[in-house]
Amino acid sequence: MRESTGEAIALPGRDDATLAADGLDADQVAERVAGGLTNYQPTPTSRSFWHILRTNLFTLLNTIVIGSAVLLLLLGQWQDALFGLAALGNALIGVVQEYRAKRALDRLALFNAPHARVLRAGEVREIAMADVVLDEVIVLHTGDLVPADAVVLHSEGLEIDESLLTGESAPAEKTVGDEVSSGSTVVAGKGNARVVRVGADSFASRLTVDVKRFSLVNSELRNSVNRVLRWISVALFPLIVIVINGQMQAAGGWAEAIASGAWRHASVGAIASVVAMIPLGLVLMTSIAFAAGAVRLGRQSVLVHELAAVEGLARVDVVCFDKTGTLTEGEIVFDSAHELETPAGSDWRQVLAWFAADDNANATTRSLRAVFPLAGELRASATVPFSSSRRWSAVSFDGGAAQGLWVLGSPDEVVGAQLAENRPAMQLAASLALTGHRTLVLAHSAQPMTAEQAAHDLLPDTLRPAVIVSLGEKLRPTAARTLAYLVEQGVVLRVLSGDDPHTVAAVARRAGLNWEGDGYDARNLPHDPQLLAAIMERYSVFGRVTPSQKKRMVIALQSSGHVVAMTGDGVNDAPAVKQADIGIAMGSGSAATRAVSRIVLLDSDFAHLPGIIREGRQVIANIERVSMLFLTKTAYAVLLSVVFGALLWEFPFLPRQLSASDGLTIGIPAFFLALMPNSRRYTPGFLRRSLTFAIPSGVTVALAVIAVNVYARATGRFSAGAVHTGSMIALSLVALWVLLILARPLDLRRAALVLAMYVGVAGVLIVPFIRDFFGFAVPPAPLFLMSLAAGAVGSVVVELVHRYLERRRPDDPGGAFWSH
Repeated sequence: MRESTGEAIALPGRDDATLAADGLDADQVAERVAGGLTNYQPTPTSRSFWHILRTNLFTLLNTIVIGSAVLLLLLGQWQDALFGLAALGNALIGVVQEYRAKRALDRLALFNAPHARVLRAGEVREIAMADVVLDEVIVLHTGDLVPADAVVLHSEGLEIDESLLTGESAPAEKTVGDEVSSGSTVVAGKGNARVVRVGADSFASRLTVDVKRFSLVNSELRNSVNRVLRWISVALFPLIVIVINGQMQAAGGWAEAIASGAWRHASVGAIASVVAMIPLGLVLMTSIAFAAGAVRLGRQSVLVHELAAVEGLARVDVVCFDKTGTLTEGEIVFDSAHELETPAGSDWRQVLAWFAADDNANATTRSLRAVFPLAGELRASATVPFSSSRRWSAVSFDGGAAQGLWVLGSPDEVVGAQLAENRPAMQLAASLALTGHRTLVLAHSAQPMTAEQAAHDLLPDTLRPAVIVSLGEKLRPTAARTLAYLVEQGVVLRVLSGDDPHTVAAVARRAGLNWEGDGYDARNLPHDPQLLAAIMERYSVFGRVTPSQKKRMVIALQSSGHVVAMTGDGVNDAPAVKQADIGIAMGSGSAATRAVSRIVLLDSDFAHLPGIIREGRQVIANIERVSMLFLTKTAYAVLLSVVFGALLWEFPFLPRQLSASDGLTIGIPAFFLALMPNSRRYTPGFLRRSLTFAIPSGVTVALAVIAVNVYARATGRFSAGAVHTGSMIALSLVALWVLLILARPLDLRRAALVLAMYVGVAGVLIVPFIRDFFGFAVPPAPLFLMSLAAGAVGSVVVELVHRYLERRRPDDPGGAFWSH
């Protein structure tokens, strides 16, 4: 793409006024597209196929495994190189799973991508943001995300929220000639602007790519897995030296082994011990669990921008949400109008109709259109568009039944300052709010608003309340059930709304939130972070919350150690949604909020939240369970390698034999366990819990195998094949008991899985052609009984370790810290 410099292409015969009126024509758009001056950003919203392939195949540990397999093939031991195919197959499964997830997420992201409104050949069109070109005239309305850097050509009270760019929470008023930056959002008014920078030069592309990129974000789960892999990588090379030297010495010494050719057999044993220490499947299962979770959520109309956010959901202990769109259906409907003191001869209904029909009307005011249709044309002499920061809009009429200044907005902001004179109106508004209704006041003044008052958002002292408008919201039928589930799961709820605190509290009670009393008025919130954090711990319902306060409230909760999820749909929710640990946007919400979120509820249904949390808990609980299988294997493999290398004994397994035991005791069951339902509540300390169980269990497995080999060497009358078989029996019995523990509580599926693995091990050792292929032999009765005894004792020890850890962790759900 050609770099845009901010210099406009010459437009023959067209001045700025013509451009503002008509926009670009088809030829001019085609010229810019041909020159690469579009807003297209080649960076995809997900990892590329090459990136997925590279991260799954080309790793240090994979290199060691594949290199070992190639070495065995060169030595003519193709049967023992089968683990290379298994490792390659595991990696390819990971590639396929992640690529399928990538395709699914890309389709969802494309379907829900924000669009831009542009003026072309005199017509307003809606196009993809990537199709915006340099010099394009973009049409901006309230709630729009600015698609590219542009200069304002026309403004009608245009206010831009640039908090995501500058951190400044106050909206900036934009007039003709001012620049608007991509990534900012329109919070009030409307206007047109000419694009001066596109693509990589504009902020929007960098922001959108950054927040929507398919990435594996920092998480305890991934960090723990990567830490284990780093430990193994560091320890692997000295262990390799010990193992190779031990196998050569067991073959008669280096010189003798090389001269006699025994080095080939010694190399096979060394490779077997090295490969056994690498938990390759752990990374695979983590990726599969993340990808499968994201795809399952996608089927429930939930778009996950970042796969690791699935894990983050399991750690959420505070959910912040607005009343509108979550507890209620979001559609505001007219309830009643209470006339107070209207000017004689005035038609306040037509004034309400004018406010409702205004292009800059917000959702609350637009709800009046069905009840108050605009019957005639009212000519406004001056207007002040609605702003979320001041919570009112104003219009002046010079004559007719609507003569004078009219202000529509929050009773507190419009007439609250004159409480003594307007006490009846405020009392009526308060009583309506207590019933859960939203209230607006329509106030009138015969004295028009001056230009200075309009510029500084000052209302005249002569305003008097004329009408109190009561609006209602329909409670979502699933709201009570959703809140009850979250509370039952130990999730703390915080309602953050811009509405009257009484209204918010009333709706929260109707939805089943156990909250007595009125909501906390956010206008009284302290600026001190510590005091704010204390209030956030104490109160559950907050009203009159401003956009900047939402972000500060999220930060305050995080400072207290909470993992916070923030739901939002409006433009003003975007900073708080981005700040939260897990930002959740409504699909019907603003483009800006969807862009900065990690999860989008495509159908805007808050009732999906329990399912999302369950999915996150399933992922992290299953990965914790599976990690114990793999880390147990790593623990016993390292101990066996060190002991047999230090004692200069021949390693008790061939690579093909370890491939069989790994597949039946770890690989196959891990794949199923990683995807099974699991609702265990997450508690921090994933790696500590995994190692606390895996290390003693792995040591127990290793000791059982060592006991069999000590017995065999003491008697000195068993063949290598028989010793290998006895070692396999002891290892499998203890490892399968570890699997049985981690599969608890047993249901039909888990019991069938464990039983199938026992049958599989028996088949490998009993079926003649399978037994011969893997190099096993029928052990003599004494060795067979010794192997059974070692396996049985090891199983008892592992069970005792499990029960001891259960008693040490009484606070874990279900008693067991790896299953529930």
